[in-house]
Amino acid sequence: MNAEACAAVARFIEGQAGADRAEVQAAVRLSGGAIQQNWRLQVQIEGGPHGGSHSLVLRTDAPSGVAASLGRPQEFALLRAAFDAGVTVPEPLWLCEDRALIGRPFFLMRCVAGTAAGHVLVKDSAWSGNRSRLAERLGAELARIHAIRPPRGDLSFLPDEPGAPALRAIQRFRDHLDALATPQPTLEWGLRRLERHAPPRGDTVLCHGDFRTGNYLVDEQGLTGILDWEFAAWGEPLQDIGWFCARCWRFGAYERGAGGIGPREDFYRGYEQASGHALDRSAVPYWELMAHVRWAVIALQQAERHASGEEPSLLLALTGHIVPELEHEIIAMTELP
Repeated sequence: MNAEACAAVARFIEGQAGADRAEVQAAVRLSGGAIQQNWRLQVQIEGGPHGGSHSLVLRTDAPSGVAASLGRPQEFALLRAAFDAGVTVPEPLWLCEDRALIGRPFFLMRCVAGTAAGHVLVKDSAWSGNRSRLAERLGAELARIHAIRPPRGDLSFLPDEPGAPALRAIQRFRDHLDALATPQPTLEWGLRRLERHAPPRGDTVLCHGDFRTGNYLVDEQGLTGILDWEFAAWGEPLQDIGWFCARCWRFGAYERGAGGIGPREDFYRGYEQASGHALDRSAVPYWELMAHVRWAVIALQQAERHASGEEPSLLLALTGHIVPELEHEIIAMTELP
């Protein structure tokens, strides 16, 4: 963020905080965020109920994105709903939909401590304390998210579509693949397998949509915040369970089935105790296969953003290179007995 943008954000904060004056003293671009941009701001507020020094995060759109990603106003509403439901998320503060300020909508939330780097979390036990307890805590957090159910006036932008969520997802992925110039036979094979075994519609809950290692923050004591809500939607609870447990999100710690950080049973136990419902463990592998197909489709979309010239980015280009690994896993998961 340049000085002009920082000044504009400061003026916005003044109005929202009822302050006499606000100053953005520092703005640092945070790592990650292939779809959105995050900036850590050090803000000094004078006067009003928020007077003092604050560490905030400004979240705004990247220059390009993927079709399934929600906008910042919708993500802000989701963050507010989760915060009000007792989910451990950064407190959402103020939303700005005026593009004239910095060229894109943005919102501000409190900055929370910790790291989200998956490759660090699965290897360095100095982070998060007791791993079994962290896995159980994450299961409980997901159960709190799933306790949010339609109808919700504040989340009316989320369509509650008819039919089975699995079949809707399969059709959506097929549409994405059809739009690509290069055939993807392995992914089509995975989709056909998913289609043939698609479960009927079950309970409809708020799914985070990207609940995985890499999208939550932990410090030395444990969990500090669930991040990145731009893929949230009404859906099937096991969608989030399968995504979290999928091999592709264990960052090399394949022996630890709960996101690479702990045993599945710890994660399942936390979810079951917080939700009061038993999980159908036999149904989770289906949604893990769905997770690998979905991630492969997203990776192809990310690579296309780079290759098309829409958003030249080494990160986006490298994301496309994980597709063969995901294809290998899809084949392994769909081998006939």
